[in-house]
Order: sequence, then C-alpha cells, then structure tokens
Amino acid sequence: MVWPIVNFLLFLAATGYGIHLFVQAVYRRYTYLKLGQPADFRLRGERRAAAFLSEVFGHRKLLNDRRSGLMHFVLFYGFVVLQFGALDLIVKGITGGKGLPIPGYDVFGFLQETTVFLVLVATGYAAYRRYVEKLPRLNRGFKPGIVLVLICALMLSVLLSLAFERIWFGYEGSLAAPLSSALAAAFGGVSGGAAAAAFYVCWWLHLLILLAFLVYVPQSKHFHIIAAPINVLFRRRDPPGRLSKLDLESDTAESFGAGRIEDFTRKQLLDLYACVECGRCTNACPASGTGKALSPMHLIVKLRDHLLEKGAAVTSKSPWVPAFASATVGAHAVAADDRGVRWKAEDTGGITDIRPTLDWQQAAWRRQTETSPTELELIGGVITEDEIWSCTTCRNCEEQCPVGNEHVDKIVDMRRHLVLMRGSLPHEAKRAVQNIERQGNPWGISRNDRSKWTEELAGVRVPTVRDNPDFEYLFFVGSMGSYDPRSRKVTRAFIRLLNEGGVNYAILGNEERNSGDTPRRLGDEFLFQRLCAENIATFRKYGVRKIVTACPHTYNTLKNEYPDFGLEGVQVIHHTELLGRLVRSGRLTPRHEVRARVTYHDSCYLGRHNGVYDPPRDILRAIPGVELVEMERSRGNAMCCGAGGGMMWMEEIGKRVNLARTEQALVVAPAVIASACPYCLTMMEDGVKLVEADERVEAADVAEILARSVFGDVQ
Repeated sequence: MVWPIVNFLLFLAATGYGIHLFVQAVYRRYTYLKLGQPADFRLRGERRAAAFLSEVFGHRKLLNDRRSGLMHFVLFYGFVVLQFGALDLIVKGITGGKGLPIPGYDVFGFLQETTVFLVLVATGYAAYRRYVEKLPRLNRGFKPGIVLVLICALMLSVLLSLAFERIWFGYEGSLAAPLSSALAAAFGGVSGGAAAAAFYVCWWLHLLILLAFLVYVPQSKHFHIIAAPINVLFRRRDPPGRLSKLDLESDTAESFGAGRIEDFTRKQLLDLYACVECGRCTNACPASGTGKALSPMHLIVKLRDHLLEKGAAVTSKSPWVPAFASATVGAHAVAADDRGVRWKAEDTGGITDIRPTLDWQQAAWRRQTETSPTELELIGGVITEDEIWSCTTCRNCEEQCPVGNEHVDKIVDMRRHLVLMRGSLPHEAKRAVQNIERQGNPWGISRNDRSKWTEELAGVRVPTVRDNPDFEYLFFVGSMGSYDPRSRKVTRAFIRLLNEGGVNYAILGNEERNSGDTPRRLGDEFLFQRLCAENIATFRKYGVRKIVTACPHTYNTLKNEYPDFGLEGVQVIHHTELLGRLVRSGRLTPRHEVRARVTYHDSCYLGRHNGVYDPPRDILRAIPGVELVEMERSRGNAMCCGAGGGMMWMEEIGKRVNLARTEQALVVAPAVIASACPYCLTMMEDGVKLVEADERVEAADVAEILARSVFGDVQ
C-alpha cells in the first residue's frame, strides 16, 4: 500500500514543478512582450471568428502545401485526441490500473492506438522532409529534431505502457487494441509482477516526457502552439496594403519608426513568438529567391532572439528555465565583418534559389560574447540595411505565413527610422524622393509637363476638371502614366476606351500631385503626408466622388491610406475594374480578334494587397482570339515583378527579380505577357529584353490588348 501513496506524491511533485516551470517561462516572455508599444488588439480583432476557425482549426493556409499541411493536420488533431488518452493513462498509473469510466471503452482504445500510429507516421514524414529530402526552407540541426524525438518517445511510451498493462492484468489480444496487443505478444514471457514494474517505468517515462515537452515548448519555436492561435485571432483584417499612420506632430514622440526592439508594437512582437520557422515566407520571397540578403523567416527569428536577450537584460529575468538551461553570456548579432558589406550572392541554381541567402543568414548570425544586448543596434547589429532595402513590399511572405505574421510593416518601420531619424536612404532612392519633393515625379521632369501627354492624342479631347466640372470619374493618371513614355501608351489606350464607352470623366492636369506611394514605402512619411494633404485638398476643391487609376500602387494608396488622413466618401477603382464593367454592360464591345497566347502577371498591389484578381482576367477572356494561360505562380502566390517598395528606383544585388519573373512567364510559352500596372509593364518589358525574347514575346497592359480588340488596331 505504500507504493500508490509514494507514486501519487511523486506525481504531484513532478507535475507541479513542470507546470511551475512552464508558467514561469511563459510569463517571462510575456514581460518581454510588454516592452513594446501598446497595440489596440480589439480593433485588430474585428470580424475575426471565421478566419480564426478556418486558419487554426481548418488549416487553410497550411494546406496550401498539401503534404506538409496534411502532416501538420495529423499532428495537430492527433495531440487533441491523445490528450484524453494521456488523461486515461495518468489515472491508470495513480489508481493502479483503473482507467476512466468511458462508455464504449474499446472504441476509445482503438481510436487512441490508431491516432498514435498516425502521429508516428506523420513524425517520420516530418523527419524525412527535413533530414532526407532536405527542403532548403527548413532548418536542420539538432534543435528542430528535439521535438520529433520527444513526440516519438511520447508515442512509444504510450504503446509500451498499454502493452505491459495487458500483460499485468492478463488481457487477451484484441482487434480493438492492435498495437498494444502485438507488443504484449512480443513480451509474452514477462511475468505479471515484472509487467507491473515495466508499466510504471513506461508510465513515468510518459509523464516526464510530457512535462519536458510542456517546459520545452515555450522556450523554443514551438511556442507557436500557444502564440500562433492568439496571433491569428488578432491579425489585421483591414486591407493588408495599408500602412500605419505616424503622428508627426506628436509632442511626446522621441523618435519615429523602429530603431529599437521596444519601438515595435506588442502585436508586432507577438509575431516573433508565433513564428514556426517553416520557411514558407522565405521560399516565396522575391528577394530571397534572387540572392538578396533578406529572408523574411530570419528577419523574424533574429528579432525574436534579440527580444529575448534584451528582454532578459532589461528585466533581469532569464528566458531559460530551469536556471541551468540559461544560455551563455553575450548576444546574437550580425558578424561585424558582414554588417557593412553588401551581400553578393552566387548565381542561383534555377529561376529562383533561396539557398545562397539562407547560407549567408546562417553564417552571419552568431552569438558574440563581448556584445551587450542593451547596446546592440537594431539596425546594423540585428538587421542590416541591405536586408531592409531589399524588400519589395509584395507581402507574399504574409500571404504564405500560416500563423498570421506581418513582415512588411516591421521593415517599413525600420525604413522610417532610417529616413526620418538618420537621414539614411540609398543614393538612387534618395534622388527619386528629392525629385518627387521638388517636381512631383521621380525623374525630376517639370511639374508643368504632367499633362503634356494629352498632346499625343491627336483629335481626342481630354477634359480637365475645369473643362468638365460635372464629371463622374476623376482619372488620376499618376506619375508613370503622365511621364513614362511606355506607360503613356497605356494612358492613351485607356482614354480612347473611356471615350468609346461614354464615360463622363476628367483629369486634374497639372494640378495632380504624386500619390506619395513611393516616398511612403521608402520610409519618408513626412513627404507622403504632405502630398496626401495636397491631393485631398484638390479632391475636395472639385467635389471628387469617384476616382479611377491605372496604377495599383496609386489605387492602394488612395483607397486604403488616404482615408486615414481625411479622404471620405470617395470610391476608388482600378482601370481594369471599370473596363470590366463597360465590357459586361455592352458599352465596350471587343469585336476584333487578337490571336495570341496570353499569360497574365498579377500585380502585388492589385492582387495580394486588394484582392483584385478576376477583372483583368475577365477582360482578357472576353477578347476573341485570346488564349489565356496561367503561370505556375499566379494570383495569391504570384511572384513580384521587383519594382514595389521603391525598388523601381534602386539598383539590385544578385539576380534581377524581373528576370526571374519573366523566366517564369516564358515557361508557359506566351506571345503576350499581360499586366495591369505600369511598374509591372516596365519590369516585364525589360525582362523580355534581358532574355532576348522581345522579338517573339510582347509585354502589354490589359487596356492596350482590349483597345486592339475594340478598335481593330495596335495604337
């Protein structure tokens, strides 16, 4: 009778200590989270229930990769099911073999053993993908393997406990317990007393592994088990293309942007805990795939390492529990010899290849014993400027992330700090911003030439808001459509279609200003807000109620960001949306055949940022003779052209993104690469020239292709 009491007391002590360590580890990480700026979680959580259920319990994003998604699905629900089995097993160990009074216990037992088998298979497949198949996006080494070993050991301890239980009590083999029955048969020569002892050995192994898992989870990437559902619950539900507003007139602000880890909001810091290090973000990133320094996964991981080390230094509470698990002194930092060196990747092995970027990230991020985490610079010491300026803000990283992480806002916040507090901006980008500030366009061409393109439309009248004060649509031409020679052809085609469709429109002419998208993405919030205020004042002056634009960057800025600064009651649409309506209503008739195999390239700012995927495709399908074919990477997973985030005006390191995207398009053998963005059009046209395919493949805007069908010419 002594053993049951001793066993129970030991159980309470071990379980209590394990729970204590778990709570301590979670609480300390919570205190580090509180170092960040306050975030309004209530606003971020509106309309969240359906998305939360589909992403957490439905594995919607995880199943984008069918194989790994199914593997995770089995592990996730396997552990949910096995919690009841674990409780049953714990009760058996405490009571001397009496399980839970569950009706239909044989069915319950069969479900448990089946689940154990499926979890073991899923764990084996996870190990295969990481260590045999060696997917580049997955980290290898002993740390990722720890949890796989723990899971396997946990499952085996369950089966062995059940097998020795059968021998102990003399249960016969049963189809309701196939695995434990087979193991019991294998140990058939063991006596009842020895089986009882073996049962308790396995029972304690199961309990200790379970508690070790409990303590290990919050101190590893597997903290996502706790943090990810919370992160998904409170992820942003407003348009992803909207950047946060900076209060530049604040009397209390000591700095702008993120120059320290504490400058990020608590929601941004929660992202760091939620990361599962699956590498899907990096695998989709155009910068990572073309040999730039930026890897979205490593961006999050490095920020998390820095948060833990600085949080420990500030709070004097180690993130590692128990105490003997504490890491060595110092802090992780980008190696000094890599901080000021521009990353130069080797040639990629294929259209895209993330391995050179991953190799650099792994080599450059090291623990340095002489470095203090409180003195380490966020920009330069943790995240290099090359990483910050490599981002195209395409947000494919966020589209692929299964736990709701938001990478781009963190990068833009660091850009804001560089520009507003340090005056640091790459030379080419600085020139573009200065030109916008002085002349209202990135080339520095006279602001009085903004409407000069109208002279190229012989015999076609283009009314201004002064000429036609009763206009329905304001056509916001944008800098590309006004100044860039190639984009002006799109502007002319769109004007002809507007006139043919009987649309009541007008332009601002030389009163139009740059939308401010480029300065804002480059971190110059001050210039953006000035341009924004000037444009809104002009819109109010002429009573603008509807705006149409052919530039997705302008579209996103006017639609999603101007309302934060006072633009109210104005509908903003993209030119493909308006043209699609005109075609559907019969006001535009694509009657002439355009015999061409066409593939459509999705603009990031039209597609991922605003969910506009079908209108451009619907127009192309309506054109007789067009054969529309999709690239492997299209719609939500379409690769960026390389021009977003101000990259249009900067030099690239490594392989050019537009070259990689053009190569992806050429795989489907198109005659025309269609787009609906002046930046994309420029990059695709340059890409076609780079691969010397311009004699057989053309880059064209959807409006141009439609104009050919409507008018029967190629103007």
